[in-house]
Amino acid sequence: MGRVLPKGGVMSRRVLALSILAVALLATSALAQKSLTATEAKAHIGEQGTVCGKVVSTRWAESSRGSPTFLNFDQPYPDQVFTLVIWGSDRAKFGEPETTYRGKHICVTGKISAFKGVPEVVASEPSQIKAQ
Repeated sequence: MGRVLPKGGVMSRRVLALSILAVALLATSALAQKSLTATEAKAHIGEQGTVCGKVVSTRWAESSRGSPTFLNFDQPYPDQVFTLVIWGSDRAKFGEPETTYRGKHICVTGKISAFKGVPEVVASEPSQIKAQ
């Protein structure tokens, strides 16, 4: 004869907890797959996400510390809505990103952070960027 558990017993709580966890993971996965506009990125600081927009201004700050390349989405610097940053140490992997992506609609995937209130993603691999 099988073991009978009382209603609301330990086993039921475990099943409930696992069900809640599964739903939470699915919801998180769905959010991570949804692309954000450059404007929406500001509400997702600290999250992993995919941000899409048009690259309207670019700059390779070759002589600045870290030699960053900046790809600004939707509005040109200094009014950019979002910035994709490629550090000089990774730049060779991307060729000339300030030329390649200028004027194009692209999506970048990574952790969304902010610098001086402007959301950004740092790309260290070309696979993080998809041209649309």
